[in-house]
Amino acid sequence: MSKSHVAAPSIPIDPAPAVAPPSPDDRRYLILRTFPPGALEGLDAAKKAGVNANNAAHAARWIYSYANAAKTRTFCLYEGPTPESVVAAAKANGLPVDEVIEVPVVLLPH
Repeated sequence: MSKSHVAAPSIPIDPAPAVAPPSPDDRRYLILRTFPPGALEGLDAAKKAGVNANNAAHAARWIYSYANAAKTRTFCLYEGPTPESVVAAAKANGLPVDEVIEVPVVLLPH
């Protein structure tokens, strides 16, 4: 049975960084967010530093994020002691949270 698929837009794909396991007191979470078009434009080093500072105040750590091509949906990997800690960090940063999913299991392709 053959499946057809629609080709993704031709945009550069950034490599995902290697991630060390979280500390024993932390858990790993995937946070799904929806943004209005253009909301992620201008996300520069200074804004990221502010996000990271607010996160630290809530014991949360932003590992990295994936975004769809339109930059209206993000899939953010975070670490923190509880789901509430990452949600509190998001509120402090004025970021939306659609869903928080704990992701304790890593599946590797090899």
